[in-house]
Amino acid sequence: MEFKPLKNIESSFKLIRLFSIVFVCACTCITVYSVWSSYSFAEAQRQKIYVLDQGKSLMLALSQDLAQNRPVEAKDHIRRFHELFFTLSPDKNAIEYNINQALCLSDKSAYTIYKDLVESGYFNRIISGNVTQRIWVDSISCNFINYPYEATVFARQHIIRETTVTERNLITSCRLRNTSRSDNNPHGFILENFNIKENEDNSSWNR
Repeated sequence: MEFKPLKNIESSFKLIRLFSIVFVCACTCITVYSVWSSYSFAEAQRQKIYVLDQGKSLMLALSQDLAQNRPVEAKDHIRRFHELFFTLSPDKNAIEYNINQALCLSDKSAYTIYKDLVESGYFNRIISGNVTQRIWVDSISCNFINYPYEATVFARQHIIRETTVTERNLITSCRLRNTSRSDNNPHGFILENFNIKENEDNSSWNR
């Protein structure tokens, strides 16, 4: 039985043209899919970081979007500053070390408060009275909608003397601005407009 479409040259040309169009479309789809798959694979590979463990073995680590971690880093930056600035022991060198580390995380506003405490003899009384001061940060409220970020810290201070322990409520406010990272400032924030809003005795008890 003869294949009728081939009898007509015009019909044969239309059929060949249809096959050509289908073939070109199929090649285009395959090419687009291949390029898209390659790009997706390359993006996935960029998220992987291989770390050499002391020259012995490779460990796989996953990278993350920096913006996802900024709120966590901001709160840890604030917490670390308060722990350094308000945790004191009756040792001049220890006090100076903590304060210097805290000042690396802040601007001149914290230094101004520090100088006021020095001039009032606060640190001298800590040393002469053999007083130890500890701080517990209860909560940190940050507004990450507007930049620079506004933050309020609610904390408690324990002032430990030889016979008594005094607890104080501490409320501070500050702003956070992005800055370059360094060994002394690993989170890349600078604490600005630091202000002690409330610092009052809450209770005291004998040891």
